[in-house]
Amino acid sequence: MDLISDYTRYDDETLINLIAQAREEALAQLYERYNRVVFSLAFAIVGDRATAEEITLDVFVRIWQKAATYRADQAKVSTWLSHIARNHAIDVLRYRAARLDHHALNWEEVSFHGKSLQEDTQESVELSLRRKRVHAALAQLPPDQREAMLLAYFGGYTQRQIAEALDQPLGTIKTRLRLAMQKLRDFLQDEQELQDTSV
Repeated sequence: MDLISDYTRYDDETLINLIAQAREEALAQLYERYNRVVFSLAFAIVGDRATAEEITLDVFVRIWQKAATYRADQAKVSTWLSHIARNHAIDVLRYRAARLDHHALNWEEVSFHGKSLQEDTQESVELSLRRKRVHAALAQLPPDQREAMLLAYFGGYTQRQIAEALDQPLGTIKTRLRLAMQKLRDFLQDEQELQDTSV
């Protein structure tokens, strides 16, 4: 029997108790459940994929070390994880501020296969310009709206899952996403109009 998959039947609190007893399989199961949430939160704060991946690993090392300090009467496991992730990401951001200033909202490069350089150049430039406009638009959002957008559209989470991860009412998350979408739409429309008038 696969020991890790056997841990899927445990709820979050039980997993934390097992982690406190140095059960590696419990940590692996908790990681399976929450690594994308932790990564998305970290990425929303630091804006750098590699740094967010490091933070995600660091957070689960901290969970391994601090599981015995978790108190179920004070917060849900998802809320506790989110607080650890946020605090660590903010600490890392402060520490690396000078280096991260010019890396804000850095995305993975897209590679093109099976095309000649000539065929690829125009498409590459257009994609790059579109990506820059989206990055600039996201950077204009307030942090709470940007965080919700990243979790929804890049993390793949439902509104209810985002509400649970951020320990916010569902209505608040819906409002943040609606406002963020409107701001992004307005920003991108203004950018397009500016581009059209400059041509």
